Amino acid sequence: MHRINKFIQLDSASQERYSNDDLDPVPPEKRTWHARHYALFWISDNLSVSGFRQAASVMAVGLSWRLSLLCIALANIIIGSFIVINGVVGAKYHIPFSIQARASFGYYLSYLMIAMRMIVAIFWYGIQAYTGAECVQSILFAIWPSFHNVPNHLPNSANITTQFMTAYVIYFLLCLPLHYVGVHRVKWLFLAKAIATPVASLAIMGWIVHKAGLGQNSLFNQGNTVHGPALGWAFMGSLYSNIGSGVTLMVNAPDYSRYSTTKYSHLTTAVAVPFTATVITFIGVVAASGSNILFGEILWDPLLIINHWTSRGGRAGAFFCAFSFLLSQLGLNIAANSLAAANDMNCLFPKYINIRRGQFIAAFLGAWALTPWNILTSAPAFLNFMSGYSVWLGPLAGILISDFYFVHKRKYDVPELYDFQGIYRYKYGFNWRAFFAFTIGWVPLLPGFIPTVSSNTVVEGMVHLYNLGFFYGVGAAGLSYYLICYFFPAQETYVARPVYMNAGIVSEEDVESSSASEKRSA
Repeated sequence: MHRINKFIQLDSASQERYSNDDLDPVPPEKRTWHARHYALFWISDNLSVSGFRQAASVMAVGLSWRLSLLCIALANIIIGSFIVINGVVGAKYHIPFSIQARASFGYYLSYLMIAMRMIVAIFWYGIQAYTGAECVQSILFAIWPSFHNVPNHLPNSANITTQFMTAYVIYFLLCLPLHYVGVHRVKWLFLAKAIATPVASLAIMGWIVHKAGLGQNSLFNQGNTVHGPALGWAFMGSLYSNIGSGVTLMVNAPDYSRYSTTKYSHLTTAVAVPFTATVITFIGVVAASGSNILFGEILWDPLLIINHWTSRGGRAGAFFCAFSFLLSQLGLNIAANSLAAANDMNCLFPKYINIRRGQFIAAFLGAWALTPWNILTSAPAFLNFMSGYSVWLGPLAGILISDFYFVHKRKYDVPELYDFQGIYRYKYGFNWRAFFAFTIGWVPLLPGFIPTVSSNTVVEGMVHLYNLGFFYGVGAAGLSYYLICYFFPAQETYVARPVYMNAGIVSEEDVESSSASEKRSA
């Protein structure tokens, strides 16, 4: 066995290290996620307040509940498949997305991609923190009914009340200890979520069906309200919107799959994601239908239904269900947002920030610097902008997948990925091939994206192209990247066989491959 010194030693010129323990490949003792853990991870991720609300926006554009269910199921089949496809990098080499990106973009251009993904994660941390505070508020209503009467001491311009700020602070304080725990040890939270949240969701559905049934006023009797070509484009627009919500998870899939015990442990994702998303969507439709009969209004938010229980004396049930959804929000914010942002900060500033510190920074920036209550109340254009961020993340995912499977044919030299003077540096740390492919993937979508954030109108065909944005972005960027690399290959980055790394240790056969790649680089 040999130690690759360039991977763990200080750079000879600057005497600074470009990695840290959290950025290094995950050592064997921390690869603790089995297939069941990935299934539980995604079950708990989808069975949430956000999952309950999924069908609302789809039915709002004119689709029936059946077509809405099909749309969401198809979107999540695509999401789950791409998470597995891109997650192979993490399961095989045990590296995060931020290191994977160097192979295709080069060291410095990858920083731009990492920063883009980090901004998304921090933003959604704040939005999900707001939802988490709603869960806390429902809990407080259940255990302390007079909390309804807490006087407001904040001005209207604050866009938040004293009552809700109290719940928000409590949620934030509950999050902080979980950011301190390593991701390889937080499996218990996903297990608790995977047990409690389905029970709570089924309890809400069961109560609705028992009390209201599914009569003539039910959403189940509502057909499509749009027809012909308009129906087709409404379906595609909703499909793109739902896929877009999962693009960040496709991009940072290696951040989670790197902890897998085997190369195949994360494959359960492909089944768990679409199954749970479809189930929770169906439950949401049932609950919304019954709420229309019981309360005279369609309630897509399970927390609003829970709050009705409190006023009717069902405080124990309200507490349990609200607490279950609180667990869901805690885990969701860690899995989808704080951990992703922390991995990105860890790569950008490895000398100063590890995953633990990065999670705390992301938490404070997302929850407080962005003031999500202002965004949700008075900045709908900005919210639409962030929801359409997949315009850029889709092409990014396409290039990552194309590079791994078709350009480098699943053969990476891991020590070289950590060497700033290594074979993946490209010229000036910038791979022009990836830059051009990335540009091809998002620029044509921009005209169709504009109407979502402004009142400007564009040609209808551009809007239709935007509704096909995920397929275009991933396909155009991935294909163009492959073709550019085919005609203008970066030969120095191709290795004869993969080179693995376990805490700086490489086997004899991998050292031979590493030596060969170094000779080609020279």
